[in-house]
Amino acid sequence: MDAPIALTRLPRNTLFKAGDVFVLFGELFGRGYANGLVNEARKAGMQIIGITVGRRDENNALRALTADELVAAEANLGGKIVNVPLMAGFDMDAPEGEPNPTDVIGKLTLNDWQDAQLDWSHLERCRDIGAARFRETTARAMAQIDAMIPEGRNVYFAHTMAGGIPRAKIFLAIANRIYKGRGDRFVSSNVLLESDLGKLILQNFDDVTANTFQHLIEGSGGIRKRVEASGGQVRYSAYGYHGTEILIDGHYQWQTYTSYTQGYAKMRLERIAMAHWEQGIKATVFNCPEIRTNSSDIFVGVELPLIALLPALRKEGGGAWAQAQWQASEALLQEGKPLESVLQKVEDFQHSDIARSFRNFAAWPMPNSAALADVMIGTSDAIVQLHKERKALITDLLSGLVLEATGPLIFGEMSEPAGPVLWLNHDIIARELNRAHA
Repeated sequence: MDAPIALTRLPRNTLFKAGDVFVLFGELFGRGYANGLVNEARKAGMQIIGITVGRRDENNALRALTADELVAAEANLGGKIVNVPLMAGFDMDAPEGEPNPTDVIGKLTLNDWQDAQLDWSHLERCRDIGAARFRETTARAMAQIDAMIPEGRNVYFAHTMAGGIPRAKIFLAIANRIYKGRGDRFVSSNVLLESDLGKLILQNFDDVTANTFQHLIEGSGGIRKRVEASGGQVRYSAYGYHGTEILIDGHYQWQTYTSYTQGYAKMRLERIAMAHWEQGIKATVFNCPEIRTNSSDIFVGVELPLIALLPALRKEGGGAWAQAQWQASEALLQEGKPLESVLQKVEDFQHSDIARSFRNFAAWPMPNSAALADVMIGTSDAIVQLHKERKALITDLLSGLVLEATGPLIFGEMSEPAGPVLWLNHDIIARELNRAHA
């Protein structure tokens, strides 16, 4: 892919109606993009079905939800949950009596992880076991979902699985240095990815973020065949990230957070969508803007482009409502700290030579650098310091607005998607928000 392919029109749902079926392939946790999509399905009157990733018992064995957990999860979703544990990744899988990958890397230390040589034959067996487990549980879940879909209905499968960071203290310590470290605490993302530990983590990212989309499309093949035979249509969407076009110097330019190590898995996700699209299956990955979520907060500086949404709201026909977002944002700042000072810090960052050097779409995702960390993390910290409270940031407010916009955009586009990979840039986000609040 040579350049981002932007969604440029404001789509509207022309396919899904009351009684059709919406399947959330990923559990609904906290704040995130999935909430907006579920809200749109609910507004359309669709039957909502979800799945669970399951839980771990005291021995770390994967289990289904208990009765109480199931009631709580279904209340949160507002629909029926198929209680088959669909935990993705292989970090906790292993042959009987042998260590799993999390056990293996748990023995590494900050002094030896870069040079550690892992037993790849063992890890490959673990990966095979994890993939086989996920395919088997997907088949079981799809059998139950199939029985819940009446004849003549359209079906929308929304893939929301992402991540894959092993629960090992060593990786958390390394991640803090890669994504938050400056000076002596800085660690290059390239050093991680060239190590055996990094190669293992990239494999787990693939299995959680991308390969689950493949398993979903393949595992629901029987449902798709039956639905289409009765005149219905089936759609698949997934959430990607591959940078975003934001306002820089008055016009929209592509930029990205660096280093987004999960980006390799996101590109694999795009390729899976493209391969199935060529087979006539409507599967689309939506590359969404940077926001603050529970999982993204480890990436200090990822929120900086989000602040550029404020001028985009004005540029894309914003009126009184858009102006109110400026006022609400400024109200979060300390007395005497104007909103323009925040916007200027973001502009200064984007104008810096170091930021410009990373606006290279063809080279994405590039490794980070100590110079970038100094400027990006320093800018992020400086902006946080301008706020009245660290727990009430402008980027929290703007994240909520992006989530509000992406739900209708994705849901509407999936009626008749334009292609397998689409970018939701700040222009279309702003246009949707202004339309909704006109």
